[in-house]
Amino acid sequence: MTRKLRGVKGKDAVKAFLKAGGELRHGKGDHINIKMPNGMIVTIPGTGELRIGLLQAAIKTVS
Repeated sequence: MTRKLRGVKGKDAVKAFLKAGGELRHGKGDHINIKMPNGMIVTIPGTGELRIGLLQAAIKTVS
């Protein structure tokens, strides 16, 4: 059974990407940039809930 991506807050997504080996980079405003081990940079808004499409795109970028 697969888990559905719903109700993920920006701060929780940032914690998950950091736990997966990401390195915190500079950000602008409420956006947070994370450099992943494969060299890709993911930008996550730090406030509010992430929309499903944005979260899926971020996961696809780093995998």
